Amino acid sequence: MSYYDDEPIDLGPIRTYPLRSRPSKVTTAHFAEPHQRGAPMKSFLERLPDILAVRDLRAVVAAILAARRRQKVVIVGLGGHVIKCGLSPVLIDLMRRGFFTAFAMTGAGVIHDVEIALVGATSEDVEATLPSGQFGMAEETGRFINEAIRAAARDNIGMGEAVGRALHTLHPPHGEVSLLYTAYTARVPVTVHVTLGTDITHIHPTAEGAAIGAASFHDFRLFCSLVRRLDGGGVYLNMGSAVTLPEVFLKAVTAVRNLGTPLENITTANFDFIQHYRPLMNVVRRPVAGVGRGYALTGHHEILIPLLAASLIEAE
Repeated sequence: MSYYDDEPIDLGPIRTYPLRSRPSKVTTAHFAEPHQRGAPMKSFLERLPDILAVRDLRAVVAAILAARRRQKVVIVGLGGHVIKCGLSPVLIDLMRRGFFTAFAMTGAGVIHDVEIALVGATSEDVEATLPSGQFGMAEETGRFINEAIRAAARDNIGMGEAVGRALHTLHPPHGEVSLLYTAYTARVPVTVHVTLGTDITHIHPTAEGAAIGAASFHDFRLFCSLVRRLDGGGVYLNMGSAVTLPEVFLKAVTAVRNLGTPLENITTANFDFIQHYRPLMNVVRRPVAGVGRGYALTGHHEILIPLLAASLIEAE
């Protein structure tokens, strides 16, 4: 005899229904098919399960293809991690194929891209160099970027254009895998959005705060012009920036709408190995509420971005 006053409920009268009569979200038609040895990439992609993230990836691919057909912009926001993971050749190829029409970068992205262009290597060991105060003290990195930034302020252009121009003038040994170099050559806009004090170039003796601010603010206004062109079918992809670029994108969206462009029928997506608050709110949800679609795709950049690229190329 139980000590409690309440008795367990009698489940005997529960009403059930036939399984076949129930609408189900997953059927065998959505299942994956095993990969066949030697099968082409298109076959691999077609055999993925038509469920959850695969369905979202296909929706993003379809939106990018539709944007290209309509000659709408596809803007790609890049954190530094995407560049240092060796994905520049993939991004450059998609740019050349006309899938990506503009880029926005953080200051870290510029640093990694420039170092790759100059010496074919980047990403120092912070733990090894921080104790001695040598972290971030590479001479060529700071001098090259800061000189380009001063030239940007002098010539009233943005940081992305100025660094691309400087690389183009130099013809660096690894320019073919530099996004800034190849985008400048192709006249594809690259904007750079800097948070003062976050980049190693800001502690270099050649750093000039006023020039950094002028060049980055120029790029913010240029970015707003690019965001305005999203209206009516454009796509914005955030790849690997958890704070800076989601905040910049949100401010650009409100500035453009305040100036009279509604930004309707737009698609946004966040690609990252962790779904952070700001990308989810400021890229995937708020800007597209009631006027578009947003997608959150979770995975390591070095796997997910080539998968997106393969999906786009095979869908051409």
